[in-house]
Amino acid sequence: QVQLVESGGGLVQPGGSLRLSCTASTRIFSLYDTGWYRQAPGLQRELVARIASGGSTNYADSVKGRFTISRDNAKNALYLQMNSLKPEDTAVYYCRITRPGYDYWGQGTQVAVSS
Repeated sequence: QVQLVESGGGLVQPGGSLRLSCTASTRIFSLYDTGWYRQAPGLQRELVARIASGGSTNYADSVKGRFTISRDNAKNALYLQMNSLKPEDTAVYYCRITRPGYDYWGQGTQVAVSS
């Protein structure tokens, strides 16, 4: 069983920045496709950004140009740099890693954007 531990959430003012981190307890992290998802109260969980094992990325339209996903396979880590944050970015953010037959989620980290 792979454990994912997220950190970096918090309260930030509109226009501010946060960097989320996710560390995985697996020595084959490089083989996984990875991503960040978020869930706001009363809404379904949605994809924020994804970075494949090969490095290709894709983003939700709502965060393009503001968020950057990256990974460091040597550290078994996934990151999400969030800039120009808006109140509508408020949600619990989850990291996820997948490969055929395997699907793991982190416990989530709260991001709140408010003045």
